[in-house]
Amino acid sequence: MAHTDTRQGGFDLVSWFKSSWRQNIIYFGFVAVFVFFAITLHDRGFTDPLNLLNIFRQSAIIAVMAVAMTLVLSSGEIDLSVGAVAGLASVTTALAIASGGLVMGVAVGLLTGVAVGVINGFLSTKLAIPTFLTTLAMMGIATGAAMWISDTRAVPVLNQSFAGFFGGGTPFGIPSLLLWMIFAGILGHVTLRHTRFGRQVLSVGGNAVASRYSGVNTARIKMGVLVISSTTAALAGMLYAGRLQSGRFQLGEGDELSVIAAAVLGGTSLFGGRGTVIGSIVGALMIGVINNGLILMSLEYSQQLIARGAIIILAVAISQAGRKQD
Repeated sequence: MAHTDTRQGGFDLVSWFKSSWRQNIIYFGFVAVFVFFAITLHDRGFTDPLNLLNIFRQSAIIAVMAVAMTLVLSSGEIDLSVGAVAGLASVTTALAIASGGLVMGVAVGLLTGVAVGVINGFLSTKLAIPTFLTTLAMMGIATGAAMWISDTRAVPVLNQSFAGFFGGGTPFGIPSLLLWMIFAGILGHVTLRHTRFGRQVLSVGGNAVASRYSGVNTARIKMGVLVISSTTAALAGMLYAGRLQSGRFQLGEGDELSVIAAAVLGGTSLFGGRGTVIGSIVGALMIGVINNGLILMSLEYSQQLIARGAIIILAVAISQAGRKQD
């Protein structure tokens, strides 16, 4: 029997299709999940423009943090403190705005993230404490600090300029949260793919020893991604505070799991050396679609947790299995 050659003029159609499928599996998966809910929930308003806009709003803050988490995971590290840092930054920002105004509030919020990132980075690079343990401990410290300085109460944000710029406004009819997500995505993609720092991040995550021998300052890279992660988490806390017009220690609680899941769903390796910012954003949107769809299905909260976890595990398993064949 004659062998059928699918190559046309040197182009292997089968190989191209397999490669395209593996590289873009997150996008196919997102479309599949969206179509599933659009069909099953067509009579419950899933595809209503207002509901779709709500999905973007709910996913945007997770997406912003997932951009920075992509850098952290790509370097072979992990940051479990992002959710707690977001809550802490929301409180410090609200308190600073109340006492010193808009500029002081923004500065204090961002400095909160920088300070946490420097501490995480110092403990991990100078004392050689694994980032899993460092950031796990920082999660508790940040939550406790937020509860302490706020006396466990919500701190109102009365500055309307802050609320409009950070999460609550709609410039040109576009929700500011969506603009922040787009801005973070562009900046993160350019940083990871088109800068020396980004190339070194991937190199360190792929093989830290080889990177060190080739002249890369691995400690500086790890310090850099942890500071970026915490600062971005602080920005997320400010977005929460702007959207809800208050700072609360509960804001961001549990977000670290969604952020890491979004990045891994998008194709970033938990073991370093591979990451995609655009994929992480799509992963965050997929989680938002799943959450919204399960709510519209009128499932009990316990059932939502079970279904959400099962769907995410299945999606990650399919995504990772496809890439292992490369």
